[in-house]
Amino acid sequence: MRAGLTPGAVTSVETVVTAAMTATLGGQPIHPVLATAQMIEWMEWAGRKLILPYLEPSEDAVGYQVNIVHTRSTPVGDVLKAYAEFQKREGTRLFTRVWAENSQGQIGNGLFVQVLLSKSRLALLTGAPPP
Repeated sequence: MRAGLTPGAVTSVETVVTAAMTATLGGQPIHPVLATAQMIEWMEWAGRKLILPYLEPSEDAVGYQVNIVHTRSTPVGDVLKAYAEFQKREGTRLFTRVWAENSQGQIGNGLFVQVLLSKSRLALLTGAPPP
């Protein structure tokens, strides 16, 4: 990993909540609000965006741990903004504090951990052709 990613570095991603992002189970609608899984996906995207500029050409990172609390609903049409703040690196593990907001304030928060690994190792694990 390239130098420069320091504790406190923050990034964000933003989208408008669509009907396709609402809570479903087995393809059946449950609630007409942002699904927890969708909120977590956007938090993960923020965490990935945070580390991308620091990855070496030969390495990548995968999600390892997610510990999230979803505290408030978000209706279709509202803006979802997800943030990631780098906290620390322990060996190959990259720890980020994540949170999400809508137009009314914070809707969720927690921890997202990614693990660094070589692209060749990732190819072996996934069965993809090596880089």
